[in-house]
Order: sequence, then structure tokens, then C-alpha cells
Amino acid sequence: MSFEKEVKERVNAIGQNEKLKSCAHNFLEASLQPQYSYNFSWLGRPIIQYPQDMIAIQEIIWEIKPDLIIETGIAHGGSLIFSAAMLELVAACTGSEGEVLGIDIDIRPHNRKAIEEHPMYKRISMLEGSSIAQEIVAQVVEKAKGKKRVLVCLDSNHTHDHVLAELEAYAALTTVGSYCVVFDTVVEDMPKELAGNRPWGPGNNPKTAVFEYLKTHPEFEIDRDIQNKILITVAPDGYLKRVR
Repeated sequence: MSFEKEVKERVNAIGQNEKLKSCAHNFLEASLQPQYSYNFSWLGRPIIQYPQDMIAIQEIIWEIKPDLIIETGIAHGGSLIFSAAMLELVAACTGSEGEVLGIDIDIRPHNRKAIEEHPMYKRISMLEGSSIAQEIVAQVVEKAKGKKRVLVCLDSNHTHDHVLAELEAYAALTTVGSYCVVFDTVVEDMPKELAGNRPWGPGNNPKTAVFEYLKTHPEFEIDRDIQNKILITVAPDGYLKRVR
């Protein structure tokens, strides 16, 4: 039996292991309020992601070898640096060149400066403005023209309406075989009080937007093998693979 087949069988078994999945859920819930994910960085920039999701994105980038990664939500820039670094490794190993486009409604000057001074900035460009504003969407669509392999990651405002608008704007740019990853779908599965005073929470979040979007977009399927593999993820049901 090949190692790859063994992995697939283990992942399938994990997907049916309710005790293990419950333990992972309990850890995730317990770790949200202490802001566990805020403690990590990538090549010197805070990334604000769970390490398990970082590993999943790394596997996707290596598999797809995108020539464009579109990311909504920049914050400190760690995710941009991470994606750019992965593309740098892909280029070094295969010669396949790629770039990252980040969009944020408010790129803080100190974060912009740190990103622009980073060695990985050579693969990064940024747009400041609402990710669902018509003029921003038009620039992203223009950037994606001619790209053969596009990966999309949505991680900005987490309300249902905003994420659904982002999906309508950007998911179609995802190329067949690649992914549109919607982060923080976990909000739907967590107690309401963990959302604090934010405008999103159970019933109004990225997962509800994903389910609404999928009703009319059969070209995407939820890749649950990813969440079964990594178990701890802020994007359950959020790894959307374009299958046609």
C-alpha cells in the first residue's frame, strides 16, 4: 500500500472519529478567548492563524502552484508574507512564478511599511479599500486576467452579507482544481459570547455565507478531507474546491 493511500485511509477514519473531533472542537473553543492564534508569526510578521490552517494552505499552494493568490484582509501582513514565501519556494523548486494580491479597507501605515520592507514583498501587491467596493473588485478582476492558476483566500469582515458579497466577487476567479478558502466559518460553531461586540456571530458569519453561496454554485464543493486531516481549523466547511 502506498503511503498516500495510507494517509487517505487515516484521514477518512479521523472523519468518522467523533471522540477525536470532539476533543479538537473543545480545544478550539477553549483557545479562542485567550487569542491563541495571535501568538504566531511567519518570517517576522504576525500571522494570526492557527498553525494547522497554515499547513493546509502550504499543501494547497504546493499542489496548485498558483500564479496568483488573492487575499482579503491584511492586518499585520503575516498571511501575505506566508503566501509569498511559499510562492518563492515553489519558484525555487519548479520555476513556476506566482504573486500575491492583498486587499484591506485599512492598511495601517506601520504595517504597510513593515510589509514593503520585507524581502518577500517582491511577490506582493496591495490594494486599500473595501474588498466589495466596485472599483476594488474591478482592479482584482483585471489583475487575474490571463492567470492560469488562481487561489482565493477570504479573511476580512466576517458578516454574512460581506462574505457572500466577497464570494460573488472573487470565487469565480478561482481556477478549476484550485480553492476559495473562507476563513472564520468556525464562528457558526462557537458560543455567541465568543463573538464579543463584533457584528458577526452564530447565524451571521462566513459559514452561513458559504452555505448560501453553494446553493447556486455547484462548481464548488466543500473539501472536508482537509478539515478531517488537520482537525483544528478556523475554516470548517470553508475549504471550497472548484471542481468545474
